[in-house]
Amino acid sequence: MSEPPSPGVTIVISDEQTDVTVDTDRWAELASAVLRAEGCTGELTLTFVDPDEMAALNVEHMGKQGPTDVLSFPLDSVGDETTALPGPSLLGDVVVCPAVASEAAPTHAGCVDDELALLVVHGILHVLGHDHAEPDDTRRMRQRELELLVAHHWRGPVPTAFRQEQP
Repeated sequence: MSEPPSPGVTIVISDEQTDVTVDTDRWAELASAVLRAEGCTGELTLTFVDPDEMAALNVEHMGKQGPTDVLSFPLDSVGDETTALPGPSLLGDVVVCPAVASEAAPTHAGCVDDELALLVVHGILHVLGHDHAEPDDTRRMRQRELELLVAHHWRGPVPTAFRQEQP
């Protein structure tokens, strides 16, 4: 577990899989940077799991068979002062399956590194209330993903092989 120093932001991270090597410190730093960029404080859990665990979570929470790449579980409502409890806000949980990400990467984000970065950012945005159920919501969410990836993952322009849409 890792908690990078950042005032008001705590990332609790766990790598519970062995399929793909995951640099937990790096992904905790990205998660922390995204939360700061979104003006959020609180605690976020980021967990990397194997396909069997992700499939079980997908059935339990989404009613869908098989593993997926990322699931998000918002906890406290961001910006809802009426329900805020004393102490740090529990923002939610983001669960990523690196094995599924690795399979999707060549035809999606381009490489495993960019796929994992996209999933971390995507999952956090869901925790913070973003969605892609409607076309306008999808456009806004994808735009924000790109802005955050450019600023905090690539620290430069979008790679030419990168795609956000699944083939």
